[in-house]
Amino acid sequence: MQVPASGGSRRQQWQQRAEELSAATLRAMSGDASLHFRGGHLHQGGHPLPLHAPHLRIDTGAVDYADCRALADAVALRLRYTDKALHEALRPADGIERLVFEWLEQLRVETLVDAALPGQVHNLRHRFERWARDYHRAGLTRGQLGMLMYTLAQMCWSRLTGYPVLEETEEMIEGMRAGLAEPLGTALAGLRRQRGDQAAYAVHALVIAKHVAAELPPLRRDEDDAESEADDDDDARRRFRLLLNFEGEGESVIARAETGESRVFGESADGYRIFTRAHDTELEAAGLVRRAQLLEFRERLDQRVAAQGINLRRLARELRTLLAVPQRDGWLFDEEEGRIDGRRLSRLVTSPTERRLFRQDRYQPAADDCLVSLLVDCSGSMKNNVEAVATLADILLRALEMAGVKSELLGFTTGAWNGGRPHREWLAAGSPPAPGRLNEACHLVFKPLDRTWRRARAGIAALLKADLFREGIDGEAVDWACERLLAKEARRRILIVISDGCPNDAATRRANDAFYLDNHLKEVVARREQQCAVEVLGLGVGLDLSPFYRRCLALDLSATLDNAVFNEILQLIVGRHRR
Repeated sequence: MQVPASGGSRRQQWQQRAEELSAATLRAMSGDASLHFRGGHLHQGGHPLPLHAPHLRIDTGAVDYADCRALADAVALRLRYTDKALHEALRPADGIERLVFEWLEQLRVETLVDAALPGQVHNLRHRFERWARDYHRAGLTRGQLGMLMYTLAQMCWSRLTGYPVLEETEEMIEGMRAGLAEPLGTALAGLRRQRGDQAAYAVHALVIAKHVAAELPPLRRDEDDAESEADDDDDARRRFRLLLNFEGEGESVIARAETGESRVFGESADGYRIFTRAHDTELEAAGLVRRAQLLEFRERLDQRVAAQGINLRRLARELRTLLAVPQRDGWLFDEEEGRIDGRRLSRLVTSPTERRLFRQDRYQPAADDCLVSLLVDCSGSMKNNVEAVATLADILLRALEMAGVKSELLGFTTGAWNGGRPHREWLAAGSPPAPGRLNEACHLVFKPLDRTWRRARAGIAALLKADLFREGIDGEAVDWACERLLAKEARRRILIVISDGCPNDAATRRANDAFYLDNHLKEVVARREQQCAVEVLGLGVGLDLSPFYRRCLALDLSATLDNAVFNEILQLIVGRHRR
């Protein structure tokens, strides 16, 4: 499997396919069902999996499938053979020492691969040699620091595996190799001898790590000089730079929404207040965009959806499985038990031994008694993610319709920046204290419940119009969306709020306090959850929304949407993502 030479959509589809196959292999070998690729990086559950060995840092969209498989094989061996608690207890704190120690541990577990799996052995050797070749050709061995790290990696790998060092650079590293052999000879021999015992192996790995760290200070200036002289292939240098920043290791790269308590909201006898509703609007979003521009937006959205390579039929089947309930759909005749079927009684005369005289209720799974509403935050900060959000929403709406589930797409913004007419009226009234919400709430309907996806295609594309995005009053929007769902008869109602931040309206914040709108959103969500009439879920775009939504999921939409993202959304709907 070779990466396509050109074609953005083909390359994205190839990358997604390679990641899915590699992740499936990794899950099978490790037994950990939570492992998956997201944004080109391995994740374990919702957290990125740290890969500190430089030869495992790959761009899945730019390498061939053998490299992706090697990454899966290497990570599976690390999860299988490394005692995490022991490793963390022995791991040094110094950045350089820690890098070397981590790298040596990865090389150790890669030598423990079962010889009965020649494909895995080949993948691991191919990956290390590919990294070594690219590292050298990128010019990173020109400085003494780069040469030291490269030579050390070659020596340790060769000792552990028994393979010769890379022939292309054998003569180049010979001098430094000889210089390291004397102080590190015993430790290098110990690596091979103790590779099956993590604790004993770590003793020799720490000796090597400390020696390298002690050698580095006088070499740093030489490295800087070498870098300043080499001005070619800067992109390759950045790609193969030895990363020494281990802070935040194992933690989620997605930040958590910051919130607090509102004194004004807490002390108000009336609860949440609205200065005036006179300028609030509820609009069809398609009517705010010129027809020609709407068609252009729709074409752009269709291209993005096609580039994702999502299997819509499979997604629809999974949604139907999650949301459907058995419903009576007629009778099953000629049964051997159940209710007597009067039309079959004559058989008793003609065939006294006949037993198939009964009928039973027939049940079929149906999801038409479920409603799903997508509520998109149309505040200014969402402009950067609007194309990804529109793509996500369009795919979900199509899949829901194919599953027989009625759905709608809503949005919320404000009619103006910095308060608009309500703010001016408040100033004219003498600026009374604690006025409550001070802006024009604007609720948008991109696709109503009673309109099919095909008829609403143009309206959905209106989500790409950046001029609609201003400020956000989330609590009122959640209440509005819930009331729309409650106006329809249904067994189950689900509201999915898609947002990238906390509620924010500058005029309201200045006239009340910083967390006034935050506290209202918390109150609305808590109330709706307590009523149990509508399930309120939060989808955070690059942000953990758990301070506001009990059931929520944080998504990184900076990369291609893949099946793993939609699988996580399905798990959120079924109730397995909880905070």
